[in-house]
Amino acid sequence: MTPDESLLSTFIAARLDADPAHDLAHVQRVVDTARRLAQAEGADLEVVIPAAWLHDCVSLPKNHPERHLASRQAAAMARDFLREHGVTEPRLGAIAHAIEAHSFSAGIAATTLEAQVVQDADRLDALGAVGIARCLLTGGAIGRPLYAPDDPFCVQREPDDAHFCIDHFYRKLFAIGATLHTASARTEAAGRLTFMRQFLVQLGLETGHSPAID
Repeated sequence: MTPDESLLSTFIAARLDADPAHDLAHVQRVVDTARRLAQAEGADLEVVIPAAWLHDCVSLPKNHPERHLASRQAAAMARDFLREHGVTEPRLGAIAHAIEAHSFSAGIAATTLEAQVVQDADRLDALGAVGIARCLLTGGAIGRPLYAPDDPFCVQREPDDAHFCIDHFYRKLFAIGATLHTASARTEAAGRLTFMRQFLVQLGLETGHSPAID
């Protein structure tokens, strides 16, 4: 038995910081996507849903030196909360692993179907229209320019997403599709990635540059 989703929503809403890319709307999207993927792939919703709700109960800024530890901290906090609400130890372990493994920066392999579903759902939210918006929100919040004026699309240089927002497409986002575990997520990612490449084509038309689209 796991807590009611309204309780999970209330708990996470009280712990999200001001990061506009990791707000309650992001969490709700991840929950909705994880539910859809779990149903398609046959994963255990009793693990997937609480893990999706609580995956960002500790969330550090992208440029924080301990960002790679945030998912482990979130898993520990989730364990304490769920234990207080009657979740048994075996299920706690499965939920905690799904939370720990969701993070790209943590580098923890998702070894269960449920962890793979939560990881896929979180990564899908970095793609498509929402993914573009979140990338630009994050970059703007920490003062990064939209693109490098002389080479916006990294045609003649290595991507540097520590300094330019659009570089994050080339540094990380376009590679996400290859990291997805489930067939359902890979199908959805394909459409989202196509939209992102179309966005870059339009941005190129408006800035007088031509992106390299593979």
